[in-house]
Amino acid sequence: MDRTEETRRLKRAFASRDGTFCCLHGRRRCGKSRLLQETLPPKRSIYYVADESEPALQRAALARAVSQMLPGFEQVAYPDWSSLMDRWLRDASPGSILALDEFPYLANASPELPSILQKTVDRAAGKGLHLVLCGSSQRMMQGLVLDASAPLYGRAREIIHVTALEAGWVSEALKCKSPMEALSAFAVWGGVPRYWELAADFEATWPAVRDLVLDPAGVLHDEPRRLLLDDIRDTAQASSIMALIGQGCHRLSEIAGRIGKPATSLSRPLQRLMELGFVRRECPFGLSEKNTKRTVYRIADPFLLFWYRYVQPNRSRLEAKEALRIQEVIANSFGQHVGGVWEDLARAAVPRMVIAGREWTSPQRWWGFDTNGKELECDVVAHSTDGKALLVGEAKMDLSPKTVGVTLENLRHKAERLPPAKSFEVIVSVIFTAEKSQPRTDAGVISVGDVMAALR
Repeated sequence: MDRTEETRRLKRAFASRDGTFCCLHGRRRCGKSRLLQETLPPKRSIYYVADESEPALQRAALARAVSQMLPGFEQVAYPDWSSLMDRWLRDASPGSILALDEFPYLANASPELPSILQKTVDRAAGKGLHLVLCGSSQRMMQGLVLDASAPLYGRAREIIHVTALEAGWVSEALKCKSPMEALSAFAVWGGVPRYWELAADFEATWPAVRDLVLDPAGVLHDEPRRLLLDDIRDTAQASSIMALIGQGCHRLSEIAGRIGKPATSLSRPLQRLMELGFVRRECPFGLSEKNTKRTVYRIADPFLLFWYRYVQPNRSRLEAKEALRIQEVIANSFGQHVGGVWEDLARAAVPRMVIAGREWTSPQRWWGFDTNGKELECDVVAHSTDGKALLVGEAKMDLSPKTVGVTLENLRHKAERLPPAKSFEVIVSVIFTAEKSQPRTDAGVISVGDVMAALR
């Protein structure tokens, strides 16, 4: 899997003769620990994973880990974190690396620890020692290094946000037989590496969904709650917002009405969900997000969208061992779910492709009234990087060779009626098709294979 850039940055930091401080953060199961373990030089590194035990037990466990590099380190009882870190600074050899994974557990139990580590980082620079903090609580990890009032603010050489992998890698991870199969798998698991690892143990997607997600004892059955617990205090409200969006309430007024609260009271929780990458805000191409009347909210992550669309509303039936019946329910509308993900992937691929000899900015959807006053929706709208051309695209799940010409012609007529089109010299119309048999040579047609290849 591709973590080339993150690996390069970490190795560069660890190769420095000066002491460095690095911070890794991101949602759980995205591979932070794996990245760290595979990047740390084994002969000069201490890697410690914290848990929720008492501070004295944590210090004893860390001392045992450090003793692998510094024999006898664990034979001392450290009454506080200052004494342990002072000993590390005094005895560790230049170039040594101390990596503390799941750091939020330590900081929750010992609120004084960030201030102690501030002094450690400052003193380590003079000795050529390295400190790495890693954690899944994005709120806490970002606060440690990005909040101007935090003790460690401004001291990190590398702040690496470990995100989900892109769709193009899922085929390799799950050994998919076709780009369409990869698209369907991504529509369930998204880009989270750990989900791919779990799913890879099954012969197909649906047995994996049944055991991992639908089964109340499944590893991922309660995954959204765990994700929200990492970063949000009021998980009930956040989960309610996510559930409503997943079930089709996309406007703020709709969400507020269903929850029974003023829309203004939901601004902060929605903003937090967007900061975490769970929800995104959309407005039509060419309009500002400040135009709240045209703004909609959507779940950004395919797995969370799948879970809130299918698992959350059926939890009682799943507890009653009706997983096979729920699977039938899912199958009836799964094509629609995949279609929505396909639209997202088509938009994501556009800035990485040369289409009609031009490069393009990140697309948006467009919806509203056309130049004739009739309702109009477009899946993909972007302008070229030189600002002269407009790309108008449509994402299709099915497109037979016989209908390519008619479909493209209809799209061109639609593009001509698009209000933003009058501001551009050139209009380019493109069909994105998930139909596996669609030949790639058709002008104006981009296949799922092309999109997946771009998203790597």
